[in-house]
Amino acid sequence: MPSSSKAGRYDEMLLSPKDAADRIAMNASNASTSRIVPLCAAWFLPNDPQGRTGRKAFAEKRIPKARFLDIDAVKDADSPYPHMLPTAERFAQAMSDLGLKRDDDLIVYDTHELGIFSAPRVAWMLQVFGHPKVHILNNFRLWVEQGYPTDSAESSFDEQKSTEYPVPNFDVDRVITFRGVRDIVEEQGKEGSQGVQIIDARSAGRFSGSEPEPRPGLSSGHMPGSINLPLPEILDPKTKAFLPEEELRRVFERKGLNPKKPIVSTCGTGVMAAALDTALQVAQFSPEVDRRVYDGSWTEWAQRVSGMDGLIKKS
Repeated sequence: MPSSSKAGRYDEMLLSPKDAADRIAMNASNASTSRIVPLCAAWFLPNDPQGRTGRKAFAEKRIPKARFLDIDAVKDADSPYPHMLPTAERFAQAMSDLGLKRDDDLIVYDTHELGIFSAPRVAWMLQVFGHPKVHILNNFRLWVEQGYPTDSAESSFDEQKSTEYPVPNFDVDRVITFRGVRDIVEEQGKEGSQGVQIIDARSAGRFSGSEPEPRPGLSSGHMPGSINLPLPEILDPKTKAFLPEEELRRVFERKGLNPKKPIVSTCGTGVMAAALDTALQVAQFSPEVDRRVYDGSWTEWAQRVSGMDGLIKKS
């Protein structure tokens, strides 16, 4: 991946507001190129104190001509866990319903209220299903503050026409299951183990068990041997954009991560875990082949290991 010093390059995962706006404007005047489509991935935790939702945030303020992908809808509807990846067929149908094409260049973005939060999850899902051109706006808060155009007109909601998005393949190497994570936890410290590192993006209180989970009845705590790396630690405290590459590397080094060993990212439901995975990519800290996201994350783990001695730690 290119160095962050080449901030204007469009082949990077992250796009600044200026670069994204320039590309969108150039694309609008050149019908011969593939489309550049902003894709809103707004989402809030279920216990949001203000009762905000992603769809409301999209309606109130969005990039003009953006589409809205609802991660509460584009998921495995048969799973008891909140945000498990959908089937390839369901993914293709969702993309078709949004009027998206496989050759579209997608710029995924979050809310201006939260900054970077759920956009990396949608970008990661797109990559898992092999969409060729995926980028993340870094970020919509800066887009708004820097005066780039926004839209709130109801009349622009239904501009897109459905398409025939092909059913894609699923990249199993980017995802790890409950069984895989449990094997890692149970093999920790044993001779011949790979030394896989598990990083958890939840808050320190949820990780330690001193604060409750946002989902009623779900135990807080953490997996044995996991490392707490709360999402805010990889973001600028003011703008909530991803930190620059070198600062991200220092964060990972302070946490004691070894770039030569595999890393599994986890969180509450697999949303913030994707932000950790993106940060590892941006920092060029760990190669893609050594990175996986635990899709079910803590919500699945805490329910499935309930009653198993030693698999939920509180400290």
